[in-house]
This record gives sequence, C-alpha cells and structure tokens, in this order.
Amino acid sequence: MIHFDIDKITLKKEELERKVAEEGFWNNQEESSKILTELKRTQSKIEKFNKIKDEFKNLEELNELLLLEEDSDMCKSLLQATTELKEKVEKLELTTLLAGKYDRNNAIVTLHPGAGGTEAQDWVEMLYRMYCMWAETNQFEIQELDYLEGEEAGIKSVTFLVKGENAYGYMKGEMGVHRLVRISPFDAGGRRHTSFASVEVLPEITDDVKLDINPDDIKMDVYRASGAGGQKVNKTSSAVRLTHIPTNIVVTCQTERSQVQNRETAMTMLKSKLLELKEKEQKDKIEDLKGVQKDIAWGSQIRSYVFCPYTLVKDHRTNYETGNIEAVMNGKIDDFIQAYLKTKIVK
Repeated sequence: MIHFDIDKITLKKEELERKVAEEGFWNNQEESSKILTELKRTQSKIEKFNKIKDEFKNLEELNELLLLEEDSDMCKSLLQATTELKEKVEKLELTTLLAGKYDRNNAIVTLHPGAGGTEAQDWVEMLYRMYCMWAETNQFEIQELDYLEGEEAGIKSVTFLVKGENAYGYMKGEMGVHRLVRISPFDAGGRRHTSFASVEVLPEITDDVKLDINPDDIKMDVYRASGAGGQKVNKTSSAVRLTHIPTNIVVTCQTERSQVQNRETAMTMLKSKLLELKEKEQKDKIEDLKGVQKDIAWGSQIRSYVFCPYTLVKDHRTNYETGNIEAVMNGKIDDFIQAYLKTKIVK
C-alpha cells in the first residue's frame, strides 16, 4: 500500500517558505527559481489533499443521511462519487512514487516498428494514437518532433514530446517492446499476424543539467522535411539530422519551422540520449562512451495486445490485464501505468 504522508509534505512546504523568506534569497536567480518551483508543487499536493479530504467529509455526511432515509437516486450518486474519489486518492498517492531524478521532466518518446513491414508500421500508428489520446485525457501536450510515414500505411518512425509535470515519471514504464496479435487488415487471406513495436522513453534534459559535448563530435545534416509531419512545415531544407560520431547516436527533427529551431530541438534529444547512455555505462565523461544502446530484442515484450482469438491486454511485468482492448487503444492506460509504478514501491 502507498502512503501519502501529508505531515511530511507540510513540513517540507514550511521549510521551503522559510528559505524564500531568508535575506538574499533572490541573489541566486537560478537557485531561487528552483525553490519557488518546488514550493509551488508542494503547495499543489497539499491543496489536492485538502480538497479530497473535504470531498470525503461530504460523502460521509451524505451516507449518514441515507442511513436515516433511503433514496435510490442518491445512493447511485454516492456510489459514483465514491468511485471517482477513490481514483483521485490513488492518483495523489502515486505522485509520491514520482521522486526519480528526472520524473518531473517532459518525456521524449520514440516509436519504431519491428520486422513485418506494413503490418508493424500500422501497429506503430495505433500506439501513437493511443499515447496521444492518453496525453489529452491527462492534460499533457503532445509536440511532434519527427515523423516518417510508412510507404503503404502506418508509421516508419515517430518521435514526440509529452509536455507536462511528471510526464517522464508516468511514461517511463512504457519503454520496451509492445506485441500485437490480430487478424491482419493487410492480409487478403484473413490470417492472424503478430507484430512488434519498440517504445523508447527518455526524459527531456533541462538547461540545469550540464553535459560536456565536444562540438567536433557532432555531424549535422540538413534535408527537406517529408512525410505526414513534413506536410505541416515549409519545404525548404529545414529538417536536421545530428550524429554523435563517437557513439553513432542519430537524432532527427523536422517539425519546427526553421533549421535553427530543428537543430535546437535535435540537440535536446541528443543530450537526453547521451545522458541515459552515460548513466547506464556509469561513465564520468561523454567522450568515454564506447557505443550505442543495443536495440530492444523482439520477443522480450513488456505488454501484449491480443485482438484475436480473444481480446486481452496484459502487462507481463505486473500481470495486470484487461479484456477491454478498445478502451486501451483509446488511451485508457492509466491502470497499466499505476500497476507498474506500484511495483517500484520499496517494501
């Protein structure tokens, strides 16, 4: 069970308020900005807790009234309100798990199809739609960074930014291989197909994270934006591809309006990839990195989506599953995210 320690959070708020009141607080603009941001987040948690507390008190009073006089319509309202309040409590509790180094950051997500051509590319498009719908429901913003459409259908690759507080904290558990089993709409014989797609999730690296990257190690290519993403931008050679020569890491961005903007966004993506690799290899310096991350191996899927011969979505790490595959594909993946985060609780 997760525990939301309101007393500890209140003490943290008071400590931050004392720092803000200290003489010379504004002398260091960067540090003062961090403290104010942390104070705002802490105050938001307390406000949400107090709102839930008030709602719970109202439900208790309504329940006492129903014990005195039964009312079927009021009973239904009470049950619905209780269910909604339970979901709010679980979401608030889960924020206590989002304490990782980069959990509060935006998330950079890249989807790639596995072997299988059009079938796998269509699966990537389905996943992209699922994440966009999840983001919209949870008040996150999606910013498309790179998009390469399939030749017949689907997406060859797509990279997008999920913007909002704790975006990476929530999305990090989606990283891995996602498996689809269905009757293929591209198979005239109506046979069942299995497709794979990889989901890469990285935190967007903010300016306060310092990475010493040698400019001579970066090769930049420019080209014309293309595909569905390219239709949204001008047709000059504004798309940018950056290659980090020592590690052979490649990032591309083509959805901004200018080459300068695309380069800036691509650099942010490159920094995120290099930082993850640096921490994985536990190296002190970027130039000590020896190679790129290996591709996620097909067959080591984290989640399966089965449309036929039965309907089931199952996460193989948590064993959480649901038969309502339509809801999942329409972005209802919060239960999977919560189940994953709960596995990270220190017992």
